[in-house]
Amino acid sequence: MSLVRARTRTVVLLAAMAMTGVACSSSGTATTAGGKCVPAKSPVVTLAAYSTPREVYGKIIPAFQAKWKEEHNGQNVIFSESYGGSTSQAQNVVNGFPADVVALSLAPDVDTIKKAGLITHDWTTAADGGIVSTSLVVFDVRPGDPKHIKDFNDLTQSGLNILTPDPAASGGARWNIVGAYGAGIRGYAGVAKGDRAGAQKLLQGIFTNVRVLDKSARDSIKNFESGNGDVAITYENEVFTAQKAGLPDQLVIPPSTVLIQNPVAVVDKYAEQHCVTDVANAFVDYLHTPEAQQLYQSVGFLRPIDPAQAAKGDGQKFAAVKDLFTVQDLGGWAQIDQQVFGPNGVFTQAFKAAKG
Repeated sequence: MSLVRARTRTVVLLAAMAMTGVACSSSGTATTAGGKCVPAKSPVVTLAAYSTPREVYGKIIPAFQAKWKEEHNGQNVIFSESYGGSTSQAQNVVNGFPADVVALSLAPDVDTIKKAGLITHDWTTAADGGIVSTSLVVFDVRPGDPKHIKDFNDLTQSGLNILTPDPAASGGARWNIVGAYGAGIRGYAGVAKGDRAGAQKLLQGIFTNVRVLDKSARDSIKNFESGNGDVAITYENEVFTAQKAGLPDQLVIPPSTVLIQNPVAVVDKYAEQHCVTDVANAFVDYLHTPEAQQLYQSVGFLRPIDPAQAAKGDGQKFAAVKDLFTVQDLGGWAQIDQQVFGPNGVFTQAFKAAKG
């Protein structure tokens, strides 16, 4: 069993578990008639999302609700929202949390739910391959960058205090690891191109300096913003969110980094049980519309989904990236799970060496 799987946290099922039952209600709960599910007057859609995009869904959901109401004779759609580490959220759903839609950090977390038989369609055939937002793995440093952090190998300097979340719970943590590993394999961060041993040594040096593994990317950045650590490895959009709030977070984009690609999918089994399949599908479709994409961009989530365009930046908010790669450039998630996170994977071995 891999390190990430072995350290998966015990699942805590939330109160919304009650929604798996079918009961009579005039508003939010479906009813049964002759064994057939009958939609509620005001359907409830349960969204399980990773921690980082809470702000953007706070904008997108009301916009969708207004659109649905206008197009469906004044019908109100209610959303029940849950946020946490992406991998923990996926495990929650597999273990019974009745999410109708999942918005997670990375594809393997969605596939975990699919392998459990809860997602029965090919979610990758949706618009944009099921990806609704993108970002970068970057560094959030103290004002003036006093530790002179420009690339992943700068994170190995002696005495540095790094914050990054726990890969057993957080998709963002795995993106951070893939960012460092990929940069090394591609010949950056002081590693020779194709040198897996060098990439492992790079990860070992980084995680030697990691003092705390928070349960989510949002918790990690909050920890940094409270004054802990010299640098946080994080999503680009998290730094934008902090800056928008007037905090002194400073963004550093390493020369080579990974394009974070965030998927969304309907959880067919639960959506069918709750009689909200049509609403859930409409919500996922809405996330790909120009209106929703503009809302993602408003909080710094959206670089272009096309990697070549994402690398160019926009000359304003989004800076150009010298070497922007994707998981596909590293062989895809199946290969990464084996070579990086598997029992003999580069990160698994690096983490063991770093933590003794």
